[in-house]
Amino acid sequence: MKRLHELAAKYPRYGYRITTAKLRQEGHFVNFKRIHRLRRQEGLKVPQKTVKKRRLGHDGNSCVRRHAEHKDHVWTWDFIHDRTATGQPLKWFAITDEYTRECLALEVDRSITADRIVDVLTNLFITRGVPKHVRSDNGPEFIARAIRSHGERAGLEILYIEPGSPWQNGFAESFFSRLRDELLNIEVFENLAEARWFAARRLKEHNEERPHSSLGYRTPSEFASQCAASAPASATPQPPLQQHTRTQEKATLTQPVPS
Repeated sequence: MKRLHELAAKYPRYGYRITTAKLRQEGHFVNFKRIHRLRRQEGLKVPQKTVKKRRLGHDGNSCVRRHAEHKDHVWTWDFIHDRTATGQPLKWFAITDEYTRECLALEVDRSITADRIVDVLTNLFITRGVPKHVRSDNGPEFIARAIRSHGERAGLEILYIEPGSPWQNGFAESFFSRLRDELLNIEVFENLAEARWFAARRLKEHNEERPHSSLGYRTPSEFASQCAASAPASATPQPPLQQHTRTQEKATLTQPVPS
């Protein structure tokens, strides 16, 4: 019971399903029903979020019509905006692998230009390789000539979604929804350096610590290690854990920030 309260304090956006997965990571043999009952008994609840309904995109480059089939098949990127405690702007940029759910890059700065995106891509191409596609919206940074030229030289096809249709880039929307819910809405960033510290920690947490229901409650790093980058998936990954009622799970860390 003590550990249950410790996890609830450390991860206030975790529900009973991901809490169960975390306990199993630590070697505890527990099931969903017991954790669900104990959390209700102790009054440990996650506030419900209002979820907006999205219609299906009709563009041929949408994540539904042209989905990722294996690791490094389709990456996706996008921006999100925030502010420091003093009101200065923060722009967050992320690249994720749609199939493995890995966050490949998470950058934050006052502004992020097309040239900065090219630098991030170049580093990823060197360390990880070039994907088949990158799914993108039609923001000025992404349609810039520098981005398109760099992609063409690398043999990368950019899948631009239909203008004004963010739901067609659903994996990026989902990633940033969780980033906002689990980090940006919880932490106050005093300055840019602090935001960058949180970005580095969030990237590691997302890839190596946070269980994902779509990956059978494995972490993205664990799932990616079991994937063959060059071979299409033979089947959709199935959760190995017992199913109960469907509940959205979120997470955040509250470790002290260096002064």
